[in-house]
Amino acid sequence: MTDDGADARRGIEVVIVTGLSGAGRSTAAKCLEDLGFFVVDNLPPELISTMVDLGSRSQGAVTRIAVVVDVRSRAFSADLQEVIIDLDRRDERPRVLFLEAGDDVLIRRFENVRRQHPLQGDGRLVDGIAAERELLRGLAGEADLVIDTSVLNVHELRAKIEAAFGSDIAPPLRATLLSFGYKYGLPADADLVMDVRFLPNPHWIPELRDLTGLATGVRDYVLSQEGAIEFVEQFHRLLQLVGAGYQREGRRYLTLAIGCTGGKHRSVTIAERMGTLLQGDGVDAKVVHRDLGRE
Repeated sequence: MTDDGADARRGIEVVIVTGLSGAGRSTAAKCLEDLGFFVVDNLPPELISTMVDLGSRSQGAVTRIAVVVDVRSRAFSADLQEVIIDLDRRDERPRVLFLEAGDDVLIRRFENVRRQHPLQGDGRLVDGIAAERELLRGLAGEADLVIDTSVLNVHELRAKIEAAFGSDIAPPLRATLLSFGYKYGLPADADLVMDVRFLPNPHWIPELRDLTGLATGVRDYVLSQEGAIEFVEQFHRLLQLVGAGYQREGRRYLTLAIGCTGGKHRSVTIAERMGTLLQGDGVDAKVVHRDLGRE
């Protein structure tokens, strides 16, 4: 008889992110989250095994867990090493990502954000950095991957993490197609804006006025107008180029706002059409109609 629970546990991939304060743990956590990891920040080391157990009981909902641990946890180093040994005994050996940087770089980063080092206390910033470096000395030597971020920008750090923990298949771009009405204002979170007010407005067609862009009659009317299909296809090709650039730069989210006068007819139809095209490209596309129903 097989142990289904043990099989499930072996399917959990665990990464522990640690290292020097200011070396990029937050950036690493965001990157791992984009790669499909369930990320928990500042979890006490003694609770890591519990988190792995909970993941194993999620029936496949959680298969990758990343835990960010730092010196804010008491008995940090000893506790974390004990947890790693315990998980190793259970055939659940986690991979440890250790982030470090030179003292001069860490000092500059802390001064730029005007934050106190967690181990600084009443002393100087350099004292806190030195204390943390000493505390982490043993763990750094046992890490599976050590990344020195001293000369790395955010995109370069992300690329290294994706190379180490990503799959051969890049995570899909997530796009939100947001229809809106200009008379209610531009969406504040739009990365790109598509203005479809150059198309004839179905509002002036009596039998279409009370319908929305979700209705077949409105959709057929809008897409049958001169230039409509060509415009959508050209913009689709533009989005393919932009999306590829976003992924190269480590950006995973895109919001395209599509506007007409009231956000009821043209923008709704075009947003639905564009969402279908992007989904066909493998993009995780979601269509949202901000102003539908406001009139």
